Amino acid sequence: MRRLVLGKAALNAVLLLYLFCFGPTLVSSITVSTPAELHASRGDDVTLSCTFSSTSRPTSKMTVDWSYRPQTGGLPQTFFHFSSRVFPPSEGQFAGRIRWQGSPARGDASISLINATLNDNGTYTCSVRNPPDVHGSPTSHTVLAVTPKAPSIRFSDVAVLLIFVLVPSGIITLILIGRMLCPKKQGNQSKAYRSPIEVTEGEEYGTHPQADSMKTATCCNLYLMDSDDEYYTLKKRTSIDKDYIESQC
Repeated sequence: MRRLVLGKAALNAVLLLYLFCFGPTLVSSITVSTPAELHASRGDDVTLSCTFSSTSRPTSKMTVDWSYRPQTGGLPQTFFHFSSRVFPPSEGQFAGRIRWQGSPARGDASISLINATLNDNGTYTCSVRNPPDVHGSPTSHTVLAVTPKAPSIRFSDVAVLLIFVLVPSGIITLILIGRMLCPKKQGNQSKAYRSPIEVTEGEEYGTHPQADSMKTATCCNLYLMDSDDEYYTLKKRTSIDKDYIESQC
């Protein structure tokens, strides 16, 4: 009889040891996962992703909680709760800026943060509970880093740059090219000047060579002519007119 009692005691001890070592694996468990880090620019809409896997089908008893701990430190504060319906934050820095994106049937407990600011930097914790799942990893953390948005060049800025820089530069370049070409043309015309004694076909009977050269003068030649050239031309014209009058006499 005593041996029988000792055998039962030993059997109970083995069962307790087995339940202690392997019991949790027989009980339903849940696993929650989130990205380790998220990066966003100021003013962006950020999706705080959270997925979970459970051995039990989600029921109306399933709950989702999101908490936030600032980058400067401190205790986490719950700002969002889901239990059959959404309970968004009604006050604080997240008021009116949280949207439910999750779908419990698909194992999704994500939310969206609207218009991210630099004050939103910190650690976000997603916690999911789905009774009877009471073991496993029901929480997961993600760190959000919000940075200032880089300035972008608008079309109006490019248009102003073209108007006030490139257009005046193009006009000045054209003026300089004109001043370089017109004196060369004037020099070619002076070299081609002929003596009033020379008469070619179609120039008989009183045709004045100087008059023809004056008719072919351009505005460019008149404006770009130096003072020394004007004096030389005037002196030559006076000498030609004098010879012409004497020949008529």
